[in-house]
Amino acid sequence: MSRKSAIIFLIITGVLWSTGGLFIKLIPWTPISIAGLRSGLAALVIYFYSKPKSLKFDINIWAGALCYSLMVICFVLANKITTAGNVILIQYASPVYIALFGFYFLGEKATKIDWLAIIVILGGLSFFFYDDLSLKQKSGNILAIFSGIGFAGLILFMRKEKNAKPIDCVLLGNLITFVLCLPFYYSGVTLELIPCITILFLGFFQLGLAYIIFSMAIKYVNALDAIIYPVIEPLFNPMLTFFFLGEGMSETALLGGAMVLIGVIGRGVLQISD
Repeated sequence: MSRKSAIIFLIITGVLWSTGGLFIKLIPWTPISIAGLRSGLAALVIYFYSKPKSLKFDINIWAGALCYSLMVICFVLANKITTAGNVILIQYASPVYIALFGFYFLGEKATKIDWLAIIVILGGLSFFFYDDLSLKQKSGNILAIFSGIGFAGLILFMRKEKNAKPIDCVLLGNLITFVLCLPFYYSGVTLELIPCITILFLGFFQLGLAYIIFSMAIKYVNALDAIIYPVIEPLFNPMLTFFFLGEGMSETALLGGAMVLIGVIGRGVLQISD
């Protein structure tokens, strides 16, 4: 695959990911049960794609899988208690964590452009906590930060496995998430048609298919590119929840989100033109 094709795959991934905030909010189940069942369905799709010869994985796969589980559980929890826009834009501070640890893990040194983008992103991130938020909303924002840390860790460990099967991080991560959430299914799920169809879409397409495409593309781009190019997700995600649910963001959060996107997109543009 060429780098240009990989970038197109990353953009398609971003479109699929962007539906997560809206559909999670449409399901009237407990967030832990949504996270677990979504991951269980995604694991089925990825297993039939990956067809692993065994379920014995090395330390990088296990580490990436635990990061993945942290990401998806915190993402669903955060979406249930704060706005989808806040969650996805805070999560997109992931380039900060990748730049901080990318050289240690991968030998991919951050450039001056990367560090400039990081300063802008961190500045934007701080705005999400300036509002007069309830304790619940602040907890949602904090969970979104942990989701971003998990996302960054997943990218780093998938890049570690770029010459092997990075998709195994996601497969194992989904299995771990499904098992961790087992105690919550009985009381947290109701068998209704619309929620069941929605969880099927989330598992098979928004998570399963998206990560298959993502794992194919990540072999041909660096770790920061893997965060930058699916940037359509934080653009579409709050737009979808606003259009269908009327869920808005405060002016302060919008300013912070704009700074995050400027940092992320600006870094990508400057790196291309460099």
